[in-house]
Amino acid sequence: YVDHVTQQFKKPVLLVGPVVPEPRSEPLEGRWASWLGQFEPKSVIYCSFGSETFLSDEQVKELLLGLDLTGLPFFVVLNFPANTDISAELKRALPEGFLEKVKHKAVIHAGWVQQEQILAHQSVGCYVFHAGFSSVVEAIVNDCQLVMLPVRGDQLLNAKLVSGDLKAGVELNRRDEDGYFGKDDIKDAVGRVMADIDKEPAKSIRGNHKKWKEFLQNSEIQTKFVSDLVKEMEAVAGLRTV
Repeated sequence: YVDHVTQQFKKPVLLVGPVVPEPRSEPLEGRWASWLGQFEPKSVIYCSFGSETFLSDEQVKELLLGLDLTGLPFFVVLNFPANTDISAELKRALPEGFLEKVKHKAVIHAGWVQQEQILAHQSVGCYVFHAGFSSVVEAIVNDCQLVMLPVRGDQLLNAKLVSGDLKAGVELNRRDEDGYFGKDDIKDAVGRVMADIDKEPAKSIRGNHKKWKEFLQNSEIQTKFVSDLVKEMEAVAGLRTV
């Protein structure tokens, strides 16, 4: 990929490496820690699309119905464009009667949460998200299985990279002509990564997931990214003085 971009733009590409965040020192908010603590390790699905990626009402409905079909507990963060009535948006987007139906096994929240601490919680085992690369890294280092639903920009490339080349997660199946997905697509994708570890494809995905976690947490490799960047910057500076 880097060679291709270099050739296309006729300019050097300097890599800073996958910037792996340090673990957060502040504890997870009590209400979320208490809710997550009632479930078995690696059994909860966490779902978020960040603060700048918004799903349509139809997509929200299919997403929630699909998560319900998995039979697993789930924690969903839904955000909406600025200056909107969040209560009204949620009321319109959620399936009728859904909150009452899932109240014992689900949280549906609008607004900011401590995502890194949630992903690091022992009960969280799967992350359904937009494939933003920072979130990819956070999920891998915290042993959360990846189900990717890219919406725009680099998310589309990231999902192909992680599911295709790295084989460390799955991209949600969608209709080619318009990108439509249904509740069964959500259920199937989660099932592929959350299946018994001895069954394929979960066994293969988890093996690759472990490999890339070790890569991201290898301090020597991460230090080399920095030293190589410095060398490349010095080389570029040298070319500029010629």
